[in-house]
Amino acid sequence: MGLIARALEEHGIPTLSMTSARDITESAGAPRAAFLDFPLGHTAGRPNEPELNRSIMCDTLAAFESIELPGTIVDLPYRWAETDEWKDSAMRPFIPRPGADPIDDRVERFVEPQYQTVEDAEAAAASHAGRDCVVCAGVDF
Repeated sequence: MGLIARALEEHGIPTLSMTSARDITESAGAPRAAFLDFPLGHTAGRPNEPELNRSIMCDTLAAFESIELPGTIVDLPYRWAETDEWKDSAMRPFIPRPGADPIDDRVERFVEPQYQTVEDAEAAAASHAGRDCVVCAGVDF
């Protein structure tokens, strides 16, 4: 995403990346970023915790006002757990699940959008009722 952000910035569009992979963000040279030391895939916080998600998003967007030097990465003050023990399992070598591909144990991907709750699916459908969304181009509701 850092490379895309740099290209957008070259065309005058300000960007701000959210990251849980500081080293990758640094090496890609993102113009500005907010770092959250959470497991990959949880950059906006834990699922089903809307207050936490909103707080993280607000603090991330505030970085637009506080970052002055290109390439700055702001550390957000949130913790995934009381201790860093969660990192031990996140960094553990690959152990295949029964029946999983021995090379690729990622979860199955779906063509249709997936939602955490029925309410989320209904809200997405309602927000797109009768109109196209340039963000969701190619996604059928």
